[in-house]
Amino acid sequence: MTNVFSVSFCLHILKRLLHSGDLTYLSSMLSSQMYVNTSFYQPPAFMMIGIPGLEAIHRWISIPFSSMYTVALTGNCLILLAVRRTPSLHQPMYYFLSMLALTDVGLTLSTLPTTLAVLWFDHRLIGFDACLVQMFFLHCFSVVESSVLLAMSFDRFVAISNPLRYATVLTDNVIIRIGMAIVARATLSLFPVPFLIKRLNFCPGKILLSHSFCFHPDVMRQACADITINILYGLYVVLSTGGIDSLLIVLSYTLILYTVLGLASPKERLRALNTCVSHILAVFVFFIPVITMSMIHRFGRHLSPIVHTLVAYVYLVVPPVLNPIIYSVKSKPIRDAMLRVLRGKSQS
Repeated sequence: MTNVFSVSFCLHILKRLLHSGDLTYLSSMLSSQMYVNTSFYQPPAFMMIGIPGLEAIHRWISIPFSSMYTVALTGNCLILLAVRRTPSLHQPMYYFLSMLALTDVGLTLSTLPTTLAVLWFDHRLIGFDACLVQMFFLHCFSVVESSVLLAMSFDRFVAISNPLRYATVLTDNVIIRIGMAIVARATLSLFPVPFLIKRLNFCPGKILLSHSFCFHPDVMRQACADITINILYGLYVVLSTGGIDSLLIVLSYTLILYTVLGLASPKERLRALNTCVSHILAVFVFFIPVITMSMIHRFGRHLSPIVHTLVAYVYLVVPPVLNPIIYSVKSKPIRDAMLRVLRGKSQS
């Protein structure tokens, strides 16, 4: 009966919060009323702050965020349609680009609902289990993106170092296997994370998340328990995915550069390097925010919460926005195919 009363009382408090928007009221009431003498507690919901210190202008902030989400979804969906409808783009390079676009769509959709709910409607609550689901998909798509960028660097290495065997090495079956391995790797790496959070004991008053989505470092620090295992496993995932991927990408481009310098004609060298420019920019757009965020979370705890929040937004929102722009500007076949898709839509 005590647990039933606690849950019903929590729902009552949350309903009052939705009407009043008073975070202090929620925190104080949860601390004084909801807590019962149990050895294990998990909150029914978390409260998302959005952008700390700028809550008063969330409606205005929603304008650039809505624009970026629109650009990300439109641009990446256009790339998927362009590759699908253009037979000349049915090549390994563009198949990997389609994987990247599909990943960016997933990454965008994983944060869009809660971010716009907070900024548009001031709806800050997210259920505990729903938070864990969002956290899993958010980080899973991030690992997938890192892996796809690695696969694209391998594609560029094969195309430049051994162009005559390019089509025989990267066959459709090989590309499908690479895609399945990427998904399996991300799923297996992130699968334990929600369960490591579920085992933690939380304090009733600690439910405030400093983002408009469930970010693993943010969620685990709300626990009133030892989170050493969570920190170590999170570090393992970062090093075994993004860390290894970044090193292998650097290695692949070192080998590419070595191959290019061996070409006799300067024109051939320039042409070979020009095919890598879009991918190099996409790598920088993804990994620079990742490295910055990792450094801030490890060594920048003295920084303002808004710095942590803004870096996380750059990491999750900016790559899906910039990748379609980069490839549409730097790749003429993609640009022409996207324009044909748009003209086809306007004519129908």
